[in-house]
Amino acid sequence: MDVSAGGYGLGPESGQLLVHTTRTGLGAKAGHDLTIEVTRWHGEAAVDPADPAGSSVSVEVDADSLVVRQGTGGVKPLKESDRREIGKILGEKVLHTRRHPTITFRSTRVEGSAEEFRVEGELTLVGVTRPAEVRGSLAEGRVRGSAVIVQSRWGIRPYSALFGALKLSDEVEVRFDVGLVPKEL
Repeated sequence: MDVSAGGYGLGPESGQLLVHTTRTGLGAKAGHDLTIEVTRWHGEAAVDPADPAGSSVSVEVDADSLVVRQGTGGVKPLKESDRREIGKILGEKVLHTRRHPTITFRSTRVEGSAEEFRVEGELTLVGVTRPAEVRGSLAEGRVRGSAVIVQSRWGIRPYSALFGALKLSDEVEVRFDVGLVPKEL
C-alpha cells in the first residue's frame, strides 16, 4: 500500500511504541535489560511523501502508561511482581508522573525521503523541553524508526540500585512501528 499525502492518526491501535533500557555498572549481571511498552498514547502525522519537508508529526504519551513487557539478562528471570515494582519506580522516582503526566514530541523539521527520513523536534519529558531526533522509514503504509534519548539531558538521573553498583544506562532507545490510519474528515 502506498501512502498518499494527508493526515494520519497514530496510537496503540495501529502500532507499538517501545522503550528499551540497558544496564551498566559492576552489578550489571544482576539486573535486566528492559522492554517497556507505552500503552496509552496518540498522535497525528501530516505526511507528504513527495516533499518530506512538508510533513510533520506530534505525539502525546500518558507517562503513567508504561508497562514492563520483557526483561532479559539478569541472574534470575523477571517475575510479574518485579515488573510491577519496576513500573512503580519508573512512574514515581524516574518520570515523576504525578507532577508530569504527559510526555510530548512535536516535530520542527523533517528531511530525507520516505525510505530514510530524519525528524527534528522538541521532546518534553518530566517538564523539560529539549531537542530530539528521530530516524525512520516509511514503507507499505508503516512507519518504523527509533530515537536515542539521553536521560540526563532532561534532568533525569538514571535509576540505580545496590548502592550504585547496578545502574540503568543514561541512554534509552525508543522504537516505533506504526501503521498510518487516515484521519476521519
